[in-house]
Amino acid sequence: MQLRLLLQEYKNQLELDAQIMAEIEELLVDIPGSQELLKIKGIGIKAVAGFIAEVGDIGRFSSPKQIQKLACLSLKENSSGKHKGETTISRRGRARLRGILFNAVIPLLASNEGFQAIHSHYTKRDEHPLKRKQSVIAICCKLIRIFYVILKRGAAYDECKMLQDIKWYDSFAA
Repeated sequence: MQLRLLLQEYKNQLELDAQIMAEIEELLVDIPGSQELLKIKGIGIKAVAGFIAEVGDIGRFSSPKQIQKLACLSLKENSSGKHKGETTISRRGRARLRGILFNAVIPLLASNEGFQAIHSHYTKRDEHPLKRKQSVIAICCKLIRIFYVILKRGAAYDECKMLQDIKWYDSFAA
């Protein structure tokens, strides 16, 4: 009996989740630029809806750095006196926004060749290679910049243009 109740509760939860996702899809259609964000290979509805919900009106930001500060993806050094500690993110901003970005970047790295190239460069470069998690945070910042341009200016996403704008890409692609 208890197992049947748990299964019924599980089915009800799945139906509720499906209804919520359908409503989110309907609402995203009304937001300018959201359909362009969904065209990025590896970015899903939850990432776009979560980003827009946490950030709100993109027009109130004059640069993507302000959104980075909102998410508190800015770096700080843990040092005191002669002790020099590790450089980490400050974790003072919106934890949900950081989580949404981090959870959006992981599948993005698995399916998007452009972001894979950026991640590979960050982790394997000769001077100052980043650890994998540091690279993911740097790519979160890159994703914020891409989302900002698409939502603010109404630009279309172009992976080739994104990679050509990066200084090291010409030598990396050769």
